[in-house]
Amino acid sequence: MGSSGTQVMLAAALAAVLPGLARAQDCDPARLDLRGPFGQAQFHIELADDTAERARGLMFRDRMASGAGMLFVYEAPQHAAFWMKNTLIPLDMIFADAQGVVTRVHENAVPQDETPIDGGDGVQFVLEINGGLARRLGIAAGAQMRHPAIAAPQWPCTAQ
Repeated sequence: MGSSGTQVMLAAALAAVLPGLARAQDCDPARLDLRGPFGQAQFHIELADDTAERARGLMFRDRMASGAGMLFVYEAPQHAAFWMKNTLIPLDMIFADAQGVVTRVHENAVPQDETPIDGGDGVQFVLEINGGLARRLGIAAGAQMRHPAIAAPQWPCTAQ
């Protein structure tokens, strides 16, 4: 086979593989996407999807990268309230329903404060990011989350 035949086969192989890679990237469990009137934002996240991980959250950490966050995932929608005991950095808490639609944003939760932060009813996902970042990016109620943990999202991963 000549070089043009090899190039055609390579191009065909890449055409078959690249869409799969794009879908895999769209559904990366280590990443959460947000979109709304502000545009889009992307965070590299840690997942807190069991009782022990949710209880520890971001406690005892003295910093978090600006593009990082933690996604709390509950088995079903519920009333959610958080506090900042043993949390050393200010956080924004982004509460979302089962479809990943943001229902409330609490900005700049105060480190070490034990006052409950009420996310309301029907919460299945909570994204914690660095304090002040939600306002700087324009993240507000009505924004949509995309992540593989969201079973029936308004903004689905392409591989679903």
